[in-house]
Amino acid sequence: MAYIELTQEQLKNKLFCTFSPKNKLDETLNVIQSEYSIMYGKIFVLESLDSEEYLCTYNIEVEGTMTKVLPNTILLHRKKETNTLYTINSLNLLIKTLNEGILDTSYRINWSDYRNTVLLSQGDDLKKLSTKIHKIVNL
Repeated sequence: MAYIELTQEQLKNKLFCTFSPKNKLDETLNVIQSEYSIMYGKIFVLESLDSEEYLCTYNIEVEGTMTKVLPNTILLHRKKETNTLYTINSLNLLIKTLNEGILDTSYRINWSDYRNTVLLSQGDDLKKLSTKIHKIVNL
């Protein structure tokens, strides 16, 4: 497994999302639990209604100056009111899409349009994954 290394500052207050093929969910959850001390004692497993994979979301306790990130893992932000998860790149693409191609960081997004959605970027394309909770793993 190849790991990505990030500094503690890059990890501060970030939500992690590890993608797992449906047939490897238990293995993915075991790896997450063995590699990290999970904050709040929960891993939320979301089922993507648009793909054949699960999204495991969790916060980790950062120790030391460097933390390794598991493969197929990204850092996300969350809009709690609508349970929308997104990357900064996808947020920028969404704003451009809604604002006639102009990136204006003060643009107001109607987050209720993206309830229970994960927003991702693939190059210059915005990808929207509708999700529902598959299960919550209590540690």
